[in-house]
Amino acid sequence: METETKSLFRIVLVEPEIPQNTGNIGRTCVGTNCELHIVGPMSFEINDTQLKRAGLDYWPHLKFFYYASYEDWFKTVENKERVFYFTTKTKKTYYEIAYQTGDWMVFGKETKGLPPEIIQKNPDQAVTIPQPGQVRSLNLATAVAISIYEGFRQIEFQPSSK
Repeated sequence: METETKSLFRIVLVEPEIPQNTGNIGRTCVGTNCELHIVGPMSFEINDTQLKRAGLDYWPHLKFFYYASYEDWFKTVENKERVFYFTTKTKKTYYEIAYQTGDWMVFGKETKGLPPEIIQKNPDQAVTIPQPGQVRSLNLATAVAISIYEGFRQIEFQPSSK
C-alpha cells in the first residue's frame, strides 16, 4: 500500500493571469512535493494548452485545488499564522520567516500582485524577496521557486549540532 507524504508547502496563486507561469509553478510544485491552490478568477482555462506545455507531463501528479474567491480559500486555512503573503510592498524579507512544513505561501497576479487590503490586514505576515537590481518585481514562477527552495533549505538542511 502506497502512503501519501505530507506536502512540503501550500502555494496559493491569487487570480493568476499567465498560463505559462501557472504551468511552471505546477511543475515546481510536483518537483518539491508542494500543493498548488488557485484562487479565481483566472485569466485562462485550466486546460489551456500553454499551461499544459509549461507543466509538461507532470500536471496529472499535481496536488491541485481551485477556489472561486479569496474568502473561499481563506476558510480552509487551519492556522492563519502560518500564511505568508509575498509582496514588493513591505520591508520584511522572506529570509526572516522560520518556515514549517505545511506553511502557505501566497502570491498575487502577475500585473498587480496581491490586493492592498490583503497586505494591510496581514502586515506581520507580508514578506518580500530582496531585489537589488532595477526591476519592479520578479517573474511569478521565479518568485515562487525561490520561496519554496528557501523554505526547503531551512527545513531539510538544518546545521547539525556538534
